[in-house]
Amino acid sequence: MKDFSNKHILIIVENLPVPFDRRVWQEANSLKEQGAYVSIICPKMKGYNKSFEKINGIDIYRHALTERKGVIGYLLEYSTALFWEFTLSLKIFFKRRFHVIQGCNPPDLIFIVALFYKIFGVKYVFDHHDINPELYIAKYGKKGFFYKFLILMERLTFATANYSIATNDSYKEIAIKRGKMSPGKVQVVRSGPKLDRLKITAGNIKYKKGRNYLIGYVGVIGEQEGLDLLLESVKFIVAKRNDVQFAIVGGGTELPAIKELTKEMGIEDYIDYYGRVDDETMIDILNSAEVCVNPDRPTEMNNLSTMNKIMEYMSLKKSIVQYDLKEGRISAQNASLYAINTSPKDFAEKIIWLLDNPSIRNEMGEYGYKRVLNELSWEFESKKLIEFYKIILKIKPL
Repeated sequence: MKDFSNKHILIIVENLPVPFDRRVWQEANSLKEQGAYVSIICPKMKGYNKSFEKINGIDIYRHALTERKGVIGYLLEYSTALFWEFTLSLKIFFKRRFHVIQGCNPPDLIFIVALFYKIFGVKYVFDHHDINPELYIAKYGKKGFFYKFLILMERLTFATANYSIATNDSYKEIAIKRGKMSPGKVQVVRSGPKLDRLKITAGNIKYKKGRNYLIGYVGVIGEQEGLDLLLESVKFIVAKRNDVQFAIVGGGTELPAIKELTKEMGIEDYIDYYGRVDDETMIDILNSAEVCVNPDRPTEMNNLSTMNKIMEYMSLKKSIVQYDLKEGRISAQNASLYAINTSPKDFAEKIIWLLDNPSIRNEMGEYGYKRVLNELSWEFESKKLIEFYKIILKIKPL
């Protein structure tokens, strides 16, 4: 008999659709494999427009959501999301009562939905993806009313949560110190990659556009991701050599501005923007790259956060260049070179050095792959999730 039979778990995620959100999708499938009935509420986005879909036996309910900027824009975006999350949760609850709501931030507002269901004995598990107060500082460079509001929402989230899942030890420390949670109710579950999804191949030379080398990037394109810094590095590289192409995979609110900046800098011939793509295309592009990069700005948000892209690069045996950030170094260790914060010139020079030293970049790629294979893959992290859920659901070992 499977451990979680007759248990229904509702996962709510606001900022990405499922199954595009790989962490949430892996969590959902691991819980289902243990016998749980899993439902998910998430937004609609390009390529994920169905209001309801059942995939791998998991019910996925999607609602309309328009990404907005500015204070008024965020208020409209989040209030709309909360309305649909509560409406869809009621629909799901009347269809089949759930025992746990797992809320995945950002934003730290999903606790508002969970509060209603606590009167029915439903437990709230906070899956801590982003530290929003630090994200606010990274975006706006200041504290103030809205920073204090985000701190309050974070505290209320932790106060509502029965348990919390942290993506790394830095987040666990925040849950304990700032969130006042008991250490025994916080579990680190890293966003480990699934190696059966990230298949290593020879790649495809079409992405190089006739050049000798390809540099790959995958991730959100927002204000704090440092794509403008990467463009400065590109400009430095192409001034020295014309045999390098760059592939940028991902979407976000800053993508139009980054594309415009690329044109203004006169480097559009060297960069291809692919937007949000399916897994097959993303993996094909990364497999074609000699070096992969993470130009995240050295903000406190980025310093304490584990970026999925780093472990995905490592899973495909790619050497990495990134700025010197705490959790980035913890994840990649010797699979990466670490540029001076924030020097696009040093970042570029490290890319060039790796291109000119294939044996070393291959050694770095092998190191990263073995680290994922033996320590960081979802095969290891999923076991932590399941054991934690046994505590949450009060399932005694046989």
